[in-house]
Amino acid sequence: MFVSMWMTKDVITVSADTSVIDIANLMTTKHIRRVPVVDAAGAVLGLVTAQDVLHAFPADVNPFAFTAGTAPSPAMSQQTAANIMSPTPVTTTPETPIEEIAKLMLRHKLGAVLVTRHEQLVGVITESDIFRAFAELFDPGTQGVRVTFDNSQGQDVFPLLADVAYRHRLRVMSFVSMHKHERPLCVVQVTGSSAGIEAMLNDIWKSHHQVISVIHLEPSDK
Repeated sequence: MFVSMWMTKDVITVSADTSVIDIANLMTTKHIRRVPVVDAAGAVLGLVTAQDVLHAFPADVNPFAFTAGTAPSPAMSQQTAANIMSPTPVTTTPETPIEEIAKLMLRHKLGAVLVTRHEQLVGVITESDIFRAFAELFDPGTQGVRVTFDNSQGQDVFPLLADVAYRHRLRVMSFVSMHKHERPLCVVQVTGSSAGIEAMLNDIWKSHHQVISVIHLEPSDK
């Protein structure tokens, strides 16, 4: 999965000379927490967040409560995006694997990352988009089963799974090895007929691979 599959493409933007009051109104009406600042050609100049807007005013002033065209003082109304934006926001590309951007956002504690191509803004990906991506990864879309194996003894379960899935006409939807857990685990998700799944599970029990859990899955409502 890549960033381009999950990013928001129709991004609301502002220019460098957009007033902070107008940005606050935009965030309120559009229910957004951040807005990219771009030039006339669509190149990224910076990023303004709701926190940036709040910090631009005294602690006793709520900029998100202003009505359009109003401000508590002329000095406040003169502030623009250029005055408060982060000029070097973290960016990524549409071709970046989703797991790489997830690690980047976790490492830098980011709620969103701008997506660019040739320095032009083409989208934005948020933490909510990451959650949706990984939730869909484990949504079987039909009936299935998730089997978690203990790989502490270095057993290779892939040959077994490939064989039983082929023989019982099942489909392996995901196969994940987790080596940073307190013990090495392998989680496989398989879909297919109920009879095929039961036959596969019987073969797994007979194989003597160490199974931690078996969870029967149904497709989630979307």
